[in-house]
Amino acid sequence: MKINPFRHVDNNPYQRQVHKKEGSESGQKTDKVEISSEAQKMQNTPSIVKERELRVAELKKQVQAGNYEVDPQEVAKGIAKFFDL
Repeated sequence: MKINPFRHVDNNPYQRQVHKKEGSESGQKTDKVEISSEAQKMQNTPSIVKERELRVAELKKQVQAGNYEVDPQEVAKGIAKFFDL
């Protein structure tokens, strides 16, 4: 088996790319972003999300104040409903 010694590569593809970019700076392109109408609709926060955020904030206050109480029967009903029992 013949092993060739390491040879310096004169035609480095990265260097060629850098030189191409340096020469074409006069026709510089800019980035452009377009948001579709569907994405714009998704960005609009529905009122249910705002209501949920208010409810979570209210619950956080109750937990921090020590006033939050859990109804065990409601929890059991929720678990049974989740598992269709």
